[in-house]
Amino acid sequence: MALRGITVVELAGLAPVPFCGMVLADFGAQVVRVDRPAARSGPSRLARGKRSLVVDLKQPRGAAVLRRLCARADVMLEPFRPGVMEKLQLGPEILQKENPRLIYARLSGFGQSGRFSKMAGHDINYLALSGVLSRIGRSGENPYAPLNLLADFGGGGLMCAMGIIMALFERTRSGKGQVIDASMVEGTAYLSSFMWKTQETGLWEQPRGQNMLDGGAPFYTTYRTADGGFMAVGAIEPQFYELLIKGLGLKSDELPNQLSMKDWPEMKKKFADIFAKKTKAEWCQIFDGTDACVTPVLTFEEVTHHGHNKDRGSFITDTEQRVWEVLSVTFWVPLTGPTWNWEDCWARNSRSCSSSPRWCSLCVLLSICAVSLKPHLEMLQRTFPHSKPPRTLPCHQTKCTSMGLLRK
Repeated sequence: MALRGITVVELAGLAPVPFCGMVLADFGAQVVRVDRPAARSGPSRLARGKRSLVVDLKQPRGAAVLRRLCARADVMLEPFRPGVMEKLQLGPEILQKENPRLIYARLSGFGQSGRFSKMAGHDINYLALSGVLSRIGRSGENPYAPLNLLADFGGGGLMCAMGIIMALFERTRSGKGQVIDASMVEGTAYLSSFMWKTQETGLWEQPRGQNMLDGGAPFYTTYRTADGGFMAVGAIEPQFYELLIKGLGLKSDELPNQLSMKDWPEMKKKFADIFAKKTKAEWCQIFDGTDACVTPVLTFEEVTHHGHNKDRGSFITDTEQRVWEVLSVTFWVPLTGPTWNWEDCWARNSRSCSSSPRWCSLCVLLSICAVSLKPHLEMLQRTFPHSKPPRTLPCHQTKCTSMGLLRK
């Protein structure tokens, strides 16, 4: 896997940081999530492929644990507002002094500087400050955020993961780590580069919701079907638009020019009336396999059963998706499996060393210390060829609440 051998310490937070850590874990990084005691948020839903432990960073012993973890880690990923880590004596100046190769990634909404940097916020606030929110919405309606996807996950978690990858690559030349200031406001603005670069082209000259790509055009929007489903239409190019018209049973020579904006409202009504006469399945029969750029709007219940997604293996289970990029050499292996409870395993298998020792207790210690597990298991296999491996490797729900194990 591409990031095999890279160790990441992730401080638990809300959606963006866990997503960033999951992306790194999906590509082979060994991610240890550090949870706060009695966290109110409950188990992370973005913990695939991670191990975790509970540490109270407000206590000197807990802070010392994190310093030891970061002393041998490649990446530290933290979600707090500016000044929080410095107050705990865990800022980049201290941790990078102990480990100059450490990449210290700081993912926050407004960034590490600026008048809003210490304010609370959520995806919709960062989206608003980036300028992007002003462009999203139907004509005559308020702007609306497309769930919490753009700022939290696109401009936040994914952009931060890219920054970490670039810092890791740069480190191969300089041998030094660096601090990453990942702002969700700026990450979202960067995602919208196309919008900024096309300001003078006329693509966005109409009010919100009346342009080609924001729902104004009849050939780039969604339509309700007879059974209450929806079809998505994206027939921008003339040759694709011609196939759309043909599929709808219309004749292009009897219709206004495709790009006649004054006729778009009327054309949308015409298309809507036609789409409403057939079910989603019937429209799929008409448009599947064509270049009309018409596809069904799949629900979460439908998406895992769609033929194309099944062909690609895009969804592992009802809640697990495959990574978004498939590398031809460094294959991705889905890190899913049952919850692994180290306390039960420890009680069941901890014993003095014998000719055929079990590994589980040592595996727990290694996972807690955020040390690469695989090389040590290989070493144990060579040392004790008749020993029994743990039935399950540490999973993302592993918890350690015993600070005594971390004293040495």
